Amino acid sequence: MVAVNRSPRRTGEEADPVLITEAAPSYDDQHAARKRKYMLMMSLRFPCLILAGIFYHTWWLALLFVALSVPLPWVAVLIANDRPPRKAEEVNRYRHEARAIEGHSHPVIDG
Repeated sequence: MVAVNRSPRRTGEEADPVLITEAAPSYDDQHAARKRKYMLMMSLRFPCLILAGIFYHTWWLALLFVALSVPLPWVAVLIANDRPPRKAEEVNRYRHEARAIEGHSHPVIDG
C-alpha cells in the first residue's frame, strides 16, 4: 500500500500556484479580464433602465436609476482600457547563505 500525501484543502479546490517570476499576466489573460469587467458593467445598465421604468411613479427613484445608467458606458470603457494593477505578491526566490571558501586567515611571509 502506498501512502498519498494529500493537501489539507478540500477536494476539487485548486491550490494556489507558487509565484516564481515577476512577469505580468499574459496579454490574453489581461484582455479576458478586461472583457469580463466591461460586460459586467454594461449588463448592469439594462436592469437600471428597466427598474427606472418600473418605478416611474416614484420619480426620485426612477431618476436615480436613470442617473446610475447614464455614466455606466463611460466608466466601463475607462475600466476596460486601464491596465491591471501591479500585484503586491512577493516572488519566491531561493536565497542561499553566502559562504567563504576558507573561513580562517593564513599568515603571509614576505621576504
